[in-house]
Amino acid sequence: MRHHLVTRAATGGVLALLLAGLAAPSLADEPAENVTKPVPPLTAHESDIPDPDIRAWWNLTYDRKPEPPVPGKDYGMDAATGRFVHPKATPLVRSAPNFPGQLDHWDQQSYKKNVEVLGFTNFIPSTGHTWQSIADFGGKRYMYTYYRAGVGVFDITDPRKAKLVYRRGQRIGAYGKPDIVNPYGKGEGFGAANISWHRGLGKYVMVQAFEVPRYGIMDEKYREPQGVETLKHWKGLKGFRVYAMDGPLPDQWRLIAERTSDYRHPDAPLGAQQGSGVLDIPAWNGGKYMFLSAAPDDRFMLTEFADYIYTPGYQVWDMSDPANPTFVSQFAAPGQILGDPEHEAAYLMNPRAGNRTSWFGSRMPPFMTKAPDEGGRIAFGAMAGLGLYSLDISDPANIRIVGHVNQVPKFAGTEFDNVDLSQYERTGYIFTNGYPMNDECYEPYKDILVVDARNPADLKIAAKFPRPSPPADAAFTDFCQRRGSFGPKRSGYLTQPGRFRDGVVAYAFYNGGVQIFDVKDPTKPTIAGYFVPRFPTEAETGGQSQGNLTYGIFAEYDRNILWAFTNHGFYALSSPLIGKPSFKAPAKPWPPRD
Repeated sequence: MRHHLVTRAATGGVLALLLAGLAAPSLADEPAENVTKPVPPLTAHESDIPDPDIRAWWNLTYDRKPEPPVPGKDYGMDAATGRFVHPKATPLVRSAPNFPGQLDHWDQQSYKKNVEVLGFTNFIPSTGHTWQSIADFGGKRYMYTYYRAGVGVFDITDPRKAKLVYRRGQRIGAYGKPDIVNPYGKGEGFGAANISWHRGLGKYVMVQAFEVPRYGIMDEKYREPQGVETLKHWKGLKGFRVYAMDGPLPDQWRLIAERTSDYRHPDAPLGAQQGSGVLDIPAWNGGKYMFLSAAPDDRFMLTEFADYIYTPGYQVWDMSDPANPTFVSQFAAPGQILGDPEHEAAYLMNPRAGNRTSWFGSRMPPFMTKAPDEGGRIAFGAMAGLGLYSLDISDPANIRIVGHVNQVPKFAGTEFDNVDLSQYERTGYIFTNGYPMNDECYEPYKDILVVDARNPADLKIAAKFPRPSPPADAAFTDFCQRRGSFGPKRSGYLTQPGRFRDGVVAYAFYNGGVQIFDVKDPTKPTIAGYFVPRFPTEAETGGQSQGNLTYGIFAEYDRNILWAFTNHGFYALSSPLIGKPSFKAPAKPWPPRD
């Protein structure tokens, strides 16, 4: 997850203070220790990088960081077609340049097709990203929308009138200033959460993931040893916590277990735990096995990403007793482990090696339609610059690679981040995509790829989703002209009610809003509907992540409601493409209790 523009550096300090239980400063008051200090340029075959792991990684390759392309020359608008031509490669940047032909303002118009707006809620835990979970208690439906230092719990039984029933931590107020209520204590926060029904306990159980920051600590790990030291010795938990939910509100939850993903040092205290911690929402359905995205220790460091030091693989934990999670196995794809000759050789064979830009490794757990304890055998792992893997997970203690496919490198931004399995059991095809991290279309376009997975041992890229175009009444002919970030993010999460809908899939598309695709024939996807919201005013965000418009979507397929999460609040949407919406509690509670 990543904020855009000025917040890439600033939010790390704000987050650290919030987790320490202090009031957040304004951006102008950013603590001195988080200000990037000038450093001398690196020389070829650098040997004096202080951290031995970063030095060893650096010396494996020669520096192939892309030169910044020139707007209007190397990329920009094609006058003949009115379409934007993306740059071939770019570095990851804090603030991207504008290009000739962009709007000189933040577009205040909204656009829609086959979509109706049911309601809007002005609540912003973060302008860069939020996670969502839904759980039903006592005939009411509750939605949790949160990010690290802030959380809001809403009664959405009637989705047209979301009611805030609990709030804690950071919320963005007027002019982008954090509005603090009950800040979390030191080392605390709200981690990416999975809520599942546990039959043995007879109640919902929440697993929250905790990780090191993915941005804001430094800009370039090979120039800033203090940032590397901060991540290696992060003072918060690197792992996960398990809560028994006696009600819908956090005050009604009981902590029943805590584990570090540093399985080789299970008793290591905070600050001494190695690795990344657990990224994104754990993959668990309340059964025996839970899958996580995690780099377990400081060997998992073969990644080009400039301001992050880890390359996460996959972990499996036995959750038969949620109060006593037991480590089962760790998976690493070829090319992840520093100091291992075979991994280093695989890493060097990747055409991205040396570009000082690409993310290597997972950002989410493996994707599967059935857990192994339900008879599931195949999962799919999106591992960014390492490609897409099909995995045999039938024996979770010994995950085995079945197939693999990659694409031509497209950096900056991340590659192979998400996998959508909504049509897999029906058709044998899956959808996968990376997403943009630079604003102003300052990177190659991130396609949604259609992968033929009918034979998991022989994955093939079969088609691409169409690139969204603005409606005819827009004041621009290409979404890149609208400013900000443009490209696909995700199509929701495994925790969303009803999971999937045959023949239809919706994606968050940043400045392209919500795009709904007809995928009855997955090899010939078409755009069937969209909702493109207005941009916020600067008074609403203070310029923080101004271009990071629609970064999330969460679907209630059991009630035919789409929730779109933006940098100025969230929208409840309906569409005839997915069915008539329901404005009452569902007949069967979510998560499933059978």
